[in-house]
Amino acid sequence: MPTSTQPKAKTKKKKTTRKVKKNLVIVESPSKAKTIEKYLGSRYKVMASLGHIRDLPKSKMGIDVENDYEPHYISIRGKGDVIKELRKEAKKAKHVYLAADPDREGEAIAWHLSYLLGLDPQDKNRVVFNEITKEAVKNAFKNPRSIDMDLVDAQQARRILDRLVGYSISPLLWSKVKKGLSAGRVQSIALNLIISRENEIKAFEPEEYWNIDAKFKKGRSKFDAAFYGLAGKKTALPNNDAVQEVLKQIDKQAPFTAKKVVKKERKRFPALPFTTSTMQQTANNALKFRTQKTMMVAQQLYEGINIGRGGAVGLITYMRTDSTRISTIAKHEAASFISETYGAEYAATKPRAGKLAENAQDAHEAIRPSSVNRTPASLEKYLSKDQMKLYSLVWSRFVASQMTPAIVDTVRADLVQNGATFRANGSKMKFPGYTKVYTDSKRKDNLLPEIAEGDEVTLAATDPSQHFTLPPARYTEATLIKTLEENGVGRPSTYAPTLNTIQKRYYVKLSARKFLPTELGEIVNSMITQCFPDILDVTFTANLEDELDAIEEGKQQWVQVIDQFYRPFAKEVESAEQKLEKVKIKDEPAGFNCEVCGAPMLIKLGRYGKFYACSRFPDCRNTKAIVKKIGVTCPQCQKGEIVERKSKKNRLFYGCDRYPDCDFISWDQPVGRNCPKCDHFLVYKKSKKGAQVKCPNGDYEEALQK
Repeated sequence: MPTSTQPKAKTKKKKTTRKVKKNLVIVESPSKAKTIEKYLGSRYKVMASLGHIRDLPKSKMGIDVENDYEPHYISIRGKGDVIKELRKEAKKAKHVYLAADPDREGEAIAWHLSYLLGLDPQDKNRVVFNEITKEAVKNAFKNPRSIDMDLVDAQQARRILDRLVGYSISPLLWSKVKKGLSAGRVQSIALNLIISRENEIKAFEPEEYWNIDAKFKKGRSKFDAAFYGLAGKKTALPNNDAVQEVLKQIDKQAPFTAKKVVKKERKRFPALPFTTSTMQQTANNALKFRTQKTMMVAQQLYEGINIGRGGAVGLITYMRTDSTRISTIAKHEAASFISETYGAEYAATKPRAGKLAENAQDAHEAIRPSSVNRTPASLEKYLSKDQMKLYSLVWSRFVASQMTPAIVDTVRADLVQNGATFRANGSKMKFPGYTKVYTDSKRKDNLLPEIAEGDEVTLAATDPSQHFTLPPARYTEATLIKTLEENGVGRPSTYAPTLNTIQKRYYVKLSARKFLPTELGEIVNSMITQCFPDILDVTFTANLEDELDAIEEGKQQWVQVIDQFYRPFAKEVESAEQKLEKVKIKDEPAGFNCEVCGAPMLIKLGRYGKFYACSRFPDCRNTKAIVKKIGVTCPQCQKGEIVERKSKKNRLFYGCDRYPDCDFISWDQPVGRNCPKCDHFLVYKKSKKGAQVKCPNGDYEEALQK
C-alpha cells in the first residue's frame, strides 16, 4: 500500500536589510553642505570642514628653510572633533568627494583633507562648481577629477612667502618698536600707499581759479552756460582781475550770437558684470558696505538661501574672480528675459565683452545671478536687508551688461560777443537702453532751447565764483582696492583680509569712510621703507604675483620662486637687525591726575590706539579710554556728559561718560534738549531731506538750524 507523502511546510526566509553605503561629500561651510545635500539626495552625506583644518603653527615659523622650504603643517587647534568625525564617516563611506571652493585656497583645503583622511590625491575625488544650483552640482559629480597640485603649490607658495615675510619682520618690529605688530607683503604696500597719499595732501599747495557761470534767454526759455575763452581759445581765469577784464569786455545790453552749434548722438555703454574687486568697490560706494561685509554677504548668497518651496539655492556664482566672462547659457537666458520683460530692442545681439586684465587668472566667470529669472522683487521676502541690497546690485549689473547701450542726444552751442565765448551744453535721453535696469550716476536731462548757428540770445545774469584746486583725495576702501588691482598687487581673495589687517593692527583708521594713517602706522612704514625696499616696490610685488600665477599654470616650480625671493630678503633682515635703532614712543601728559592713586595720568599708544594710563604703572593699573565729549548732559542721569564711543563693529554711538553707573546709549547724537510734545530727548537724524532734529519717540521733527 503506497504511503502518502505530506507536502513540506514552507519556511519563510528572513529578510536581511543590508545598509547601503553612502558617498561622503566634504565642503567648507554648514550652509553650503545643507544646500548641496538637498540636490544630491539620500545616497550622499554632506559634511562641513568649517574652513581650513591644517595650517602652519602659530608659535613658530614652521618652514624648514634649509630643506627646500619644507612646510610643517599641523591640525588647527579646536578642529580635533571635526577631524575625528570626518575620519569616522570617511571609513564608512562608499566614496569620498572633496567639494571645497573652486580656487587655489579651496584646492589646498581639499589636499589637506586628502592627507588627513588617507586619500590618494591622484584619485578622482575632487568636485568643483562655479554656482550652487541643482544642475551645476549634479553635472560636477558626473565629472570628478584628481586634485590639481599646481593650484595647491601656488597656494602653498603664497602661504610660505607670507609666513617668511611676516615671521621675519614682525619679531624685528617687536624688538625695535613694540609687541603685537606685524608686517606682510600686500599689507605693507597698502599701508605705504595710504601714507604716501597723506604726505601728498600735506605737501599740497592750492591754486586759485575762477569760473563765470551765466544765465541766457532765448525767447521765454532760460538756460545755463559757462565762460569758455577769449578769441575762440580756452582761457583760464587765475584771479578776480582776469574775471573783471572779461566782464568789462562784455556788453550786457548787446545780444550774443550762436557761432558754433554741434549736435551729436552719443552711445553710453553698460558696465561689465562684476569681478570681485569691482563688486567690492561698487558696494562700498553705492551701499556703504565695508569690504569684509561685502564678501561675507556674497558668500551667503553663493552658498545658498532658502527660497520657500524651492528650498535652499545658491543665488550668485562664485564671488572670487577677476574675469568678466559670461557662460553661453547665461547669455541666452538673459537675452530671453530682457526681450520678454523690456522688449527685443533692449537685448544686445552682441553684448559688450571686456578685455581681460594682463594679470587676470580668468579661472571663473564674472559674478552673476545663478538664474536671471530670480528677480530681486521675487526674492525680497526671503533675503535679509543686506542680502537684498547686494543681490539687487549683482542682478541689475549683470542684466544691464547684456542690454543695448543708452542713446543720448547732445548739443553744444558757443555763444560769442566781443571776442568772449560762453559755452552751453545740453543733453536729452533718446533711448534708455541698459539704464532701464542699472545706472551708476544720477543723470538728468539738461534741455536747451532750439538753437541754430546765427541765432541771437540775451545775457540775463553772470555769476563769477572763486575756487581753489583740491589735494588728492584720501583713499577709501573702494579706491585703495582699485589702486592695488591696477598695480597688480594682491588677488581677489586677498583684498578684504589685507584691509582688515591694517585696521586691526591700528596702522590706519577710517574717518568719514577714508583711510588716515596712525602714528604707529607711520613708524612701521618708515622702518620697512628703510630696510625692505623690495617689499614696498609695487613692480617687484606684482612680478611676484605673476610668478605665483605661473606656478598655478605649471610653468614654475614653487621652491625655485620662494628661493629667488628669500635669499636676498634674509640678508636684508640680518642687516636691519644691526642697522635699526629702538624706537621709543614717548608718552604725553594727559593733564589730569589718576582718580585711584593721585599720580599724573599719561596718554599712551597701545595696540588699538591711544588711551589714558597711570604714570605709576605697573604699581597702579588704572586705564581709561580717550573719548570725545559733545557738550551735552546725559538725558538719563543728568550728571554725566555724553561722549562718542565705538561698537565692536566700529560703529559710532553715544553714551554717558559715567558708564557703568549710567547705561544710557543712543545710535543718534543727542541734541541737548527735549521734545516739546513728549519730553523725550531729541537727536540729530540724517534723511533724504537732509539733517534734521527729530524725536525718536514720536513724529516731532524740525529743520536743522545752521
